[in-house]
Amino acid sequence: MSPKKSGKKAAETPDPEKTPARGADGPRRVVITGAGTINALGHDVPTTLAAFREGRCGISQLDFRDVDRLSIQIGAQIHDWRAEDYFNRQQILLYDKFTQFALLAAKQAVAQSGLDFQGALGLRSGVVLGTAGGGLNTWDENYRTVYEEGKNRVHPFVVPKLMNNAAASHVSMEFGLRGPAFTVATACASSNHAMGLAFQMIRSGAAQVMLTGGSEAMLCFGGVKAWEGLRVMSKDACRPFSANRNGMVQGEGAGVFVFEDFDNARARGADILAEVVGFAMSSDAQDIVMPSAQGAERAITGALEDAGLNPENVGYINAHGTGTAANDKTECAAVAHAFGHHADRLMISSTKAMHGHVIGGTGAVELLACIMALRDGVIAPTIGYQEPDPECALDVVPNEARDARVDAVLSNAFAFGGLNAVIALRRV
Repeated sequence: MSPKKSGKKAAETPDPEKTPARGADGPRRVVITGAGTINALGHDVPTTLAAFREGRCGISQLDFRDVDRLSIQIGAQIHDWRAEDYFNRQQILLYDKFTQFALLAAKQAVAQSGLDFQGALGLRSGVVLGTAGGGLNTWDENYRTVYEEGKNRVHPFVVPKLMNNAAASHVSMEFGLRGPAFTVATACASSNHAMGLAFQMIRSGAAQVMLTGGSEAMLCFGGVKAWEGLRVMSKDACRPFSANRNGMVQGEGAGVFVFEDFDNARARGADILAEVVGFAMSSDAQDIVMPSAQGAERAITGALEDAGLNPENVGYINAHGTGTAANDKTECAAVAHAFGHHADRLMISSTKAMHGHVIGGTGAVELLACIMALRDGVIAPTIGYQEPDPECALDVVPNEARDARVDAVLSNAFAFGGLNAVIALRRV
């Protein structure tokens, strides 16, 4: 797609090194100093980024109990997951799979950051994670115990294992994070809401460091069966923005990041992956499942305003891009309206065709593609793209990754319930 001139002079992206950090008299700057993940593409960040560059697909045949009773039998499942490789027997009794994923990702992120939370730092640090379903595997297993097997007793740790805040609580205990700690559950926008709130807490001075992101493990019989009822699932592939798309594909996994006060990160010589510069959220207040272009647009423009960015400053958007007919055209309309003439110069891709829709954890996994764009100059592709859709007439980076320098990016998340959350990042 050839770029069109907007007729408007592009504003310069502020140089982070020349922008004074604010202290007690103003908002603090927030940077990312650590990242961790596990998903169908890989058990760590380097493997996942390599998959993004290669356009690798992590969607395959599902493998779990009673999968033959499902009409949807594909997903971005972590097939080679062995909890005993990472946790002891007592821990596994306490940790649902979504907690296991979150802990593994958090350990990677903290290791990369080089932080030690002993002493005063632990009192000024916290964790906020997103999840939609929480311990869904635990629910599924224990419903079978009671209803199918007819047993009248379940394990005494069922409640602490399945509760939505379990992952956040265990992360706080693992690292001694004694500041703000809680969980956000806003369906597919959970991670973006969690990361946005973590950003706001550091910017306001309420915390110095926050572990944030999200985790989800819905790929079990009950989890997939429930989604089948919505009739939004594809039986063969996820093809975002393609005219022949026929639905989303579920995934599982986690992404966790270390958000840190810029002054603290700079003082200790930390390797800064990116700067978080803006966040906005909106509610459609319209329909429980059908998205609204107006609601999405308000979140996009709100994030730009919060970040102090003009549309011309943004080079890439990681789209929500589920591969459903309703979401993709609505999102493209929202982006086109929000960016005006600059929409023709934007690159916008959905990585869900690779790692699946990780529901409450999806925004966290997708933030990795945003960091890769800023830090490495590589734009992750929208794989599975086959046919142009006139209602999705943007540069969706079809099928192959692209080398491009970008200074600022957005990450979109639009959830059932009409809940929208958009994060803005800038290159440092």
